[in-house]
Amino acid sequence: MNRRATRGLTIALALVALTAWSRAEAAEIKVLSTVGMQPATAELFPRFERETGHTVVVTYGLAAVLKTQFLDGARADVLILIGPIVEDLAKQGKVVADSKVDVARSGVGIGVKAGAPKPDIATPEALKRAVLAAKSVGFSKEGASGVAFARVLERLGITEQVRAKYKDTGTKAGEMLVAGDIELGAAQVPELMAVPGVEVVGPLPAELQTVTVFSLGLAGEAKNPDAAKALIQFLAGPEAAKVYRAKGLGG
Repeated sequence: MNRRATRGLTIALALVALTAWSRAEAAEIKVLSTVGMQPATAELFPRFERETGHTVVVTYGLAAVLKTQFLDGARADVLILIGPIVEDLAKQGKVVADSKVDVARSGVGIGVKAGAPKPDIATPEALKRAVLAAKSVGFSKEGASGVAFARVLERLGITEQVRAKYKDTGTKAGEMLVAGDIELGAAQVPELMAVPGVEVVGPLPAELQTVTVFSLGLAGEAKNPDAAKALIQFLAGPEAAKVYRAKGLGG
């Protein structure tokens, strides 16, 4: 065998070995993520998988519900939840101390079905009139945005008036707007933006607004800690920040 052929064979064998090593190093990363981050992570996870060879297996849901599932034994390597929940899990020793990273934030907004009239919600009084005029109003009973909006209704003094026409949206406020199940929907602005057929009327008035901070955390019993740390580093990096901003999740 001549020198050129020998060199070619050596390179080929090296590439095979490198490919086999890469596959051996690839890991499955289990993630529990609030649905509020889905508009961005649905784009970011595939990008991370292409760049690293790792596989991300994600379960989306309401942050409070995912916390309960995690404490009840649901396995995860990485948690993407609201800041206070990640902090609480760290205090309980369920999230690695000092692994919490704040990466994005979102305010609560009002959405309507595309083509429907957009009510004035620029001031507390205008929002009050819009909510009272709506035939049906939906928000999540357990989600951070829904809890915040329920407090808004209390401050406006219209909790009882809204109760009769309220529908719990869970994680589907946008879909329920499109289906005509609700006339007004309150949810995180990025969640509303992400659903085709929904138009965002706008964020809540500043004096009524609640900003939710989304944070990452490394699970204390992560099966693949190195791969999980790589995912956290990626999601906390500058390229991910660009995606957050584009999806309405200003970091």
